[in-house]
Amino acid sequence: MGVEEGARLVTDGRTYKCDSRPQGFFLGPTLFDNVKPGMRIYQEEIFGPVLSVVRAKSFDEGLALASDHEYGNGVSIFTRDGDAERNFAQRVQVGMVGINVPIPVPVAFYSFGGWKNSAFTDSNMHGFEGFRFYSKTKTVTSRWRQGTKVGADFGMPMMR
Repeated sequence: MGVEEGARLVTDGRTYKCDSRPQGFFLGPTLFDNVKPGMRIYQEEIFGPVLSVVRAKSFDEGLALASDHEYGNGVSIFTRDGDAERNFAQRVQVGMVGINVPIPVPVAFYSFGGWKNSAFTDSNMHGFEGFRFYSKTKTVTSRWRQGTKVGADFGMPMMR
């Protein structure tokens, strides 16, 4: 469906076979690029191993894409600018934020779950969040490998 709507299928996990479970139904890592907000794969909440890359032309456009979406599970930003990181982490309306990490899933003692239609119930599943009925937690996972303030980099860092 993503390809039919115009997204580019970078990695196709549909042919993945699990040697230990040959009769099982598995999907390998799947990555779509050039996903647009009008596409169904953008509008629906699809979990891994399927990821979509949505490109923004500016910081404010990226912030709005994440904040205005019906679901508020997780989002990541890749930057070497500490001011951009703090601004994004504070303003984005999403439950899990990754800074220079591709998937912002925290360890179990943090709450797991997003906001809006990504939430499971009135409270999230793990950690203290189960006791904080009237609060709204945002978990930020951050990783810095280079110096700050050297300009924006909108590419995903690759391990070398």
